[in-house]
Amino acid sequence: MTKQTALITGASAGLGREYARLFAKDSHDLVLVARRRDRLDELASELTAAHKTTCMVIAADLAAAGACQQIADQVQAAGRSIDFLVNNAGFGKRGAFAQSDRRSQLEMIDVNVRALVELTHLFLPGMLERKQGRILNIASIAGFVPGPFMATYYASKAFVVSFTEALASELVGTGVTTTASCPGPTATEFGDVAGSAGSNLFRRHVADAVSVARHGYRAMLAGTVVAIPGLQNKFSVQSLRVAPRAAVRAIAARLNSEPTK
Repeated sequence: MTKQTALITGASAGLGREYARLFAKDSHDLVLVARRRDRLDELASELTAAHKTTCMVIAADLAAAGACQQIADQVQAAGRSIDFLVNNAGFGKRGAFAQSDRRSQLEMIDVNVRALVELTHLFLPGMLERKQGRILNIASIAGFVPGPFMATYYASKAFVVSFTEALASELVGTGVTTTASCPGPTATEFGDVAGSAGSNLFRRHVADAVSVARHGYRAMLAGTVVAIPGLQNKFSVQSLRVAPRAAVRAIAARLNSEPTK
């Protein structure tokens, strides 16, 4: 591969960190974005030492107004063009919507939806001008179902899947592709942050971050529009096409609940 530059959000841990390692292994330069600068600096040092890649670190909170434009401005000031955009940053919160913290719910929309759209809008024109580029949006199998007790999170991932598919159609023939990676439960910090680590969902099969990232990375390079890692996840999504919606809602509610003693 010719050396290019990948911008990865949420790069300080979990899937974002594994994506950074995959790009560095393929000798690409990196723009690493997350809130925790210390973790980004640590990752940048690791990748520079292991692969001689150049890493630009940007500490930013994507829930903050103007953060995405500031990221784009810093990239431009550094004289970089972005060839790969990985919209990985995102979080969820478990609990009944009516009793949830309103600010947290709105920040979830800001990070999972607004920032993804804004960053795509900021960097897509340059890709189109160069007639090449790859955009990888991290969605979830949650994007195919309603999610009682995680209503906003599931809805945000439904947006990501729909948005990615629509863009993929618009971009046919341009040299630029969009991919939605839709994993199931994965061993990252997500479960702890969301308060889901003890739920029925996370007591089932949980995939490792390395294999999930590798699947998404390969799908992005291949230009696959919707990529679902794991046979069980693929079967679950396909079964939704014939399952009654009331049953789907009931199953999702049970999975997002604490196990009965």
